[in-house]
Amino acid sequence: MSPIATGDMIPDGMLAYFDENDQLQSVSVHTLCTGKKVILVAVVPVPSPLLAALKYHIIAVASQGLNSKFSYHVDGSMKHVPGFIEKAEELKAKGVDEILCISVNDPFVMKAWAKTYPENKHVKFLADGSALYTHALGLELDLSEKGLGIRSRRFALLIDDLKVKVANVESGGEFTVSSADEILKAL
Repeated sequence: MSPIATGDMIPDGMLAYFDENDQLQSVSVHTLCTGKKVILVAVVPVPSPLLAALKYHIIAVASQGLNSKFSYHVDGSMKHVPGFIEKAEELKAKGVDEILCISVNDPFVMKAWAKTYPENKHVKFLADGSALYTHALGLELDLSEKGLGIRSRRFALLIDDLKVKVANVESGGEFTVSSADEILKAL
């Protein structure tokens, strides 16, 4: 299957999440996107809250010069979603109705990950547990050789009433085209 591209209509599919009453829900992608301007952003892998906290602590220590010999590379997973959370107001001001973060993971992990961003008011965390929707987009990434199974490629799609206006899909483990800043440039 060819990957989704600019000009394509997005396929429908079901994603899972926990609502504000902590009830597990399923929602159709078309329900979320029909008649709206939506950003659909996907990351791999979803970092655990402990890993996220550890990485941010290490970065803070290193940035303060407390250990000049210490260097740390922040991967795209640690920048991707926080960028959309930080830029959400700007994105909304440019006409974006919804910002949806999906990952090939279960809704319990997505719920826990969302809680690591208490300042988040606009990004919805949705689970594609069996990678069915990711496969429908043609954006699956087979990491079976590394023991991780099928995951999603990192991407950001700008969708307007079900039609893809921008398809920023990363190659390999890169984080160069799918940031919030790149979507802002396209708006």
